[in-house]
Amino acid sequence: MSVFALGLNHTTAPLDLRGRFAFTPEQLTPTLQAFRQRLQRASEVAIVSTCNRTEVYVGADPALVSPAVEWLAGVGGVPAHTLRDHSYVLEGSSAARHAFRVASGLDSMVLGEPQILGQLKLAVREAETAGTLGGSLHQMFQRSFSVAKEVRSSTEIGAHSISMAAAAVRLASQLFEDLQETKVLFVGAGEMIELVATHFAARTPRALAVANRTLERGEKLAARFGAEAVRLSDLPSRLGEFDIVISCTASSLPIIGLGAVERALKARKHRPMFMVDLAVPRDIEPEVARLSDVYLYTVDDLSTLVQSAGEKRQAAVEQAEAIIETGVQSFVQWLDQRGSVPLIQALHTQADEWRATEIARARKLLAKGEDIEAVLEALSRGLTQKMLHGTMAELNSSDGDHRAQLAQTVSRLFLRQNPRPPVDAKR
Repeated sequence: MSVFALGLNHTTAPLDLRGRFAFTPEQLTPTLQAFRQRLQRASEVAIVSTCNRTEVYVGADPALVSPAVEWLAGVGGVPAHTLRDHSYVLEGSSAARHAFRVASGLDSMVLGEPQILGQLKLAVREAETAGTLGGSLHQMFQRSFSVAKEVRSSTEIGAHSISMAAAAVRLASQLFEDLQETKVLFVGAGEMIELVATHFAARTPRALAVANRTLERGEKLAARFGAEAVRLSDLPSRLGEFDIVISCTASSLPIIGLGAVERALKARKHRPMFMVDLAVPRDIEPEVARLSDVYLYTVDDLSTLVQSAGEKRQAAVEQAEAIIETGVQSFVQWLDQRGSVPLIQALHTQADEWRATEIARARKLLAKGEDIEAVLEALSRGLTQKMLHGTMAELNSSDGDHRAQLAQTVSRLFLRQNPRPPVDAKR
């Protein structure tokens, strides 16, 4: 058993292509089951899907990589060659190292951001629900969580991260002289919106509002921040009231269109609007960015604001990489040992069969009145001959370098007290 990862992220694929492969939590279980139905030899699979990445982790022979690419391309409705051009495939230790780096926040757009760990844990829970997790992937992810915890507690990775929420506030501050005079609308009520709302609320804007498909959930989030709950259906008519609009929903289609924004700008007499679309796929039609009084940013646009540099950051990264490498080697060793389990089981089965055969023969001899000492001698000799027969046959049929290598292996396995017998000894 091996593992491989197939994925695309913010460094390999543009936003709109990533949007084709974005899965909501509700879609994960049926998608996992569809994958295993299509690739029946892949008993283990988990899918990680965030605004910055979609990754399929598979516990199976790497020969299934090509069918996995074909399947994922079909799900996204793109040619396989397009997916290959914008994706990556990692196998064995490389796949584990990638998973550990993702969990630790080293592969994120925001270095050290903590949200990805929760998203990985969600992926594991959904795979468990779908019955597709399996022992190898379970072990890899659990070890990645432990490594991530050590990275965060032992290094300063987290101290050097600037979240998407903080970046959005920073950009808004550049456009509006005083955020306390602005009205802010949050579209959606998920974890990301909650985080962004927390950052903006700290600046005490003049008004806050939350629009969500499920009004009850929107009201709950709005109550936390003293905000107004707005029905999503009322959004087109009320959009013009807000200076800042932050959107992050799980909608598969844009919910804020060009026409709605144009009408909002007209109502605002072309006072500027600051808009951030944190959703993948997009919540706001990309054409909105061409309007002269709108400042629209996507998750990819924010990437330049969430990069930090300097010696302390580099030192933290190097520390984290060392911790990750130790974890990877431990997992690879576990995986190798797991690969020998079928052989170990087969050896036990064979030994039990030999033992049963010799015991049955000994009982027959005892029933005939044979001497006990003679029966025990015959039993031990029979077991010994059965155990050594294959080894002796291989030694006798080999020659040259192969015989020398085989002799060394046999001496390590059977001659613990005298590990170096003459390799050219005759039978």
